[in-house]
Amino acid sequence: MRRCFVCEADSLEPTDRHIVHEGGQRRAFPFACASCGVLVEAGADSSACWAHLARGLAGRAFRLDPEAPYGLDIYTLRLAATRLRRGVRAVREADRVALLHPHSERAAAGDLFDLNAALPATVSLGLLCRPQDLETVLARLPAHAAWTSDVAILVDAPDGPPSAAPIRGYSTGAVRIAARPLAGDFAAQRNALQDLSRRAWMLQLDADEDLAPAVSELLPALAALAEEGDILSIGLPRRNRVDGILSDVYPDVQYRLNRAHVRFRGRVHERPDLGGAWRRGFITLHGAIEHRLSRAHVEARSRRYEAMDPGRGRPEEETALLRPYRP
Repeated sequence: MRRCFVCEADSLEPTDRHIVHEGGQRRAFPFACASCGVLVEAGADSSACWAHLARGLAGRAFRLDPEAPYGLDIYTLRLAATRLRRGVRAVREADRVALLHPHSERAAAGDLFDLNAALPATVSLGLLCRPQDLETVLARLPAHAAWTSDVAILVDAPDGPPSAAPIRGYSTGAVRIAARPLAGDFAAQRNALQDLSRRAWMLQLDADEDLAPAVSELLPALAALAEEGDILSIGLPRRNRVDGILSDVYPDVQYRLNRAHVRFRGRVHERPDLGGAWRRGFITLHGAIEHRLSRAHVEARSRRYEAMDPGRGRPEEETALLRPYRP
């Protein structure tokens, strides 16, 4: 198994973690996914593991099979369930505690339910773009009208008064456009966009990114699930397509669905600042952000980022982005 059978990350590492089942049965595993936290046996078959877990996630309740070739706690269970558009609720107090303190040795157990694609709009859509991309960004907005009634667009341009744009599917004033110079600081630009949210949560996308309607329709349900579990930030996988070819940099999780008060940190490769409490974020696997790149952009990006924030440009990422996806 090269990639994780749950999240598809190329991040299986040796571990000394173990799982304890009810009755005290203790089981050690040699490998763990550094991204989602699932444990696996040596030589386990990826397809068989996922098929077994998917069957367990299909019912009303889940209890980890002591004989399964994998192990997971309730935190990882919640993440895995989103791949099937399902949510998990802790039933016992010990499981509620484990959910807030990953990765617990306690075997995963919980009630399962379908994530509701028809919840009220509680998430704003925030978009970052350059002036030359604004027309394209506006043209894509009708696809998002089913899940959000509030859109803020922040253009990398000199300060100017906000304006409203009439867009099919949105009420008057629902789509607002503001301007602010990027000035070499992506976190500051994202924070300015966060401040434009009129909802408790905001999903942020860049002009070269998109989210399919079948993926975005679950964002309000995910925000509701997060509020049950003291979560501040939700990450989505991102598919990087360089000149149309899927890159090996996957899942490339981007923490873009955040409570509106959350701040980003980092001039480049910015991330939400959760104050060191990484347990207050989780990853959803029900779909991915689509990221369109050109080879020329990839070749120039790391050098540009390194100039903006010396030591954090990740020049090594260029090679990985240009390498086609390897299962």
